[in-house]
Amino acid sequence: MGRRSIHTADELRELIIQAATDIVERDGLAGLSAREIAKRIGYSPGTLYNVFENLDDLLLTIEARLLDQLTERLTQTDASGSPAQRVRRLAETYVAFTQERPKLWNLLIEHRMPAGQDAPLWYQTKLEGLLAPLEQALAPLLDGADPGAKRRAARTLWASVHGMTSLSTAQKLAPVTGHAGGSLVDELVATYIAGLEHRRGG
Repeated sequence: MGRRSIHTADELRELIIQAATDIVERDGLAGLSAREIAKRIGYSPGTLYNVFENLDDLLLTIEARLLDQLTERLTQTDASGSPAQRVRRLAETYVAFTQERPKLWNLLIEHRMPAGQDAPLWYQTKLEGLLAPLEQALAPLLDGADPGAKRRAARTLWASVHGMTSLSTAQKLAPVTGHAGGSLVDELVATYIAGLEHRRGG
């Protein structure tokens, strides 16, 4: 049974977000339900839908906070040195972050919007912000390239690193490759940077 609210709307929102985050970190996305969240916070399941439109709305909020934390970490990464050094540090930061809370990180991969429904614009904006430090680090290697090529280069590398980290946090990378995620990411970054440098020299 639910109980009468003793929290403000903002407090209740935070209770729901924290409870859902804890559940995902412990049991993954499969363990999350409105009933389980309600059980943890001591309210009826219907209370959740007074605060969030649906579970997708709640999950996007959790993902957005995760993206904000990662973006802050990447923004604070040392930006000195050559493009190769900068990109390598960004990749190392990315890998380290994903390993800290692997089940929560996997939420970004496992959660899908309903068919025919896109993620909201504010969520897409956060993804763009996540890529900004990488675009800046790669910029010297893409002098003279059109903006589309610069964006594509950053997204190609990011998608590759992201794929490796996702396989690693799901514990599926090492059994297939025989290597830890960090070493493969280092190899990927070195090869990609060498390719851009060769293209620029040519």
